[in-house]
Amino acid sequence: MMLNAADVKDLASVEPSANFRFQITATSFLALLAVVGLALYGLPFYYDFMVQDFGWSRTQVTSGNALSKLLIGPLFGFIAGWAIDRFGPKKLMIAGILMASIALIGLGRMTSLGMFYLFYIFNALGYVCGGPLPNQVLLSQSFEKSRGKAMGLAYLGIGLGGAAVPLVSNWLVPRLGWHGALQSLGVLIVVIALPMALFIQAPPALAVRRAEAPAPVRPVFKSRYFYLLAIGSMCSIGAIGGTNQHLKLFLTVDHGFTQGDAARIASMVLGFSLFGRLLMGWLADRVPKKYVMLLIYCLVALSIPLLLVSAHRFALYVFAVTFGISLGGDYMIIPLMGAELFGVKVLGRLMGIVLTADGVAEALCPMLVGYLRDRTGTYAIGFGALIAMGAIGAVAVALLKKGRAVEEFEDRLITGPAGVAMEKVDVK
Repeated sequence: MMLNAADVKDLASVEPSANFRFQITATSFLALLAVVGLALYGLPFYYDFMVQDFGWSRTQVTSGNALSKLLIGPLFGFIAGWAIDRFGPKKLMIAGILMASIALIGLGRMTSLGMFYLFYIFNALGYVCGGPLPNQVLLSQSFEKSRGKAMGLAYLGIGLGGAAVPLVSNWLVPRLGWHGALQSLGVLIVVIALPMALFIQAPPALAVRRAEAPAPVRPVFKSRYFYLLAIGSMCSIGAIGGTNQHLKLFLTVDHGFTQGDAARIASMVLGFSLFGRLLMGWLADRVPKKYVMLLIYCLVALSIPLLLVSAHRFALYVFAVTFGISLGGDYMIIPLMGAELFGVKVLGRLMGIVLTADGVAEALCPMLVGYLRDRTGTYAIGFGALIAMGAIGAVAVALLKKGRAVEEFEDRLITGPAGVAMEKVDVK
């Protein structure tokens, strides 16, 4: 039976059943908890152990994240997005979960800087293949009316994993040593995330979308809103990454906080990110996403200065609340804004590019802050640079179009043979 364009559009806009909604949301929740919450946010907890045991500098311990993302992101980001648009996220998610597990197990056994970089490459591959990219696309393509709510619920996994990992690590380290604790987290990633990913089934509407020929992505690059979205997200993600990667070093090494106190503050940040994800997801379904994104980016820029008065413990608690809320909303608002601006047919490739750019910023900013701290003996200049980046990100978002810019994108497309979307060519 052949479907015409109207039938395909109607089918593609159908919300999945309650069973599918639960399956998809739960799968993304667990994958993000493990691959991002445990693997990405868990590793900075161990940086001070590496500095003390191996004599590495702050620049070195943050360079693993930087160099691996600079190597992996540009090489695999767009390819991963294309594969998701064409074949779906399941196989990529499974590979990402396994590589994230290998990364932590390997980092728990490493004895040299070379091994440190090797297993950080696995960590970056796990993030690209099993982290935000496949889950953002899966959720955006599977939900229409309640997309913000679904994204917020799934992204609770990052907050829950990130809030739990400092406390779990603080419990494991005295019993197993930091090497054993890291290896235990690696095993936990597979136990938590792999079973649901193995049995995920795409809803019928998503299967219909994948049966259609992919829409061309080149017209996206002709829209100024793409570049504003990329610049804004790069600045905000970079500011968040630079702050988060150095938070425990800043507290324990520079200001003499105990391991327990530092773990509680880090856990508080990730705990409030849970609230941030629910709040921003709820808002994104009710007010223009541009304003939600602008609120998040302003919170990023306003929270970091509180670290510069860290002698006052109350300021640290206020930082944990505001930074946690912005951290919770930051990653999930980007695909929501991208889907609103350009639609879901190109979302895999669009987010592959944007997340690659974000990964570069997230990689370089912690290393830059570490370098400035090593050279000057203080975090003031490095944190000042992050504050400026957060402000630039907010300005870029303020310049985005309110509502949908997808019409501008779709105006450049025509329907070609066999219903394939093609870019218009001006004949002169």
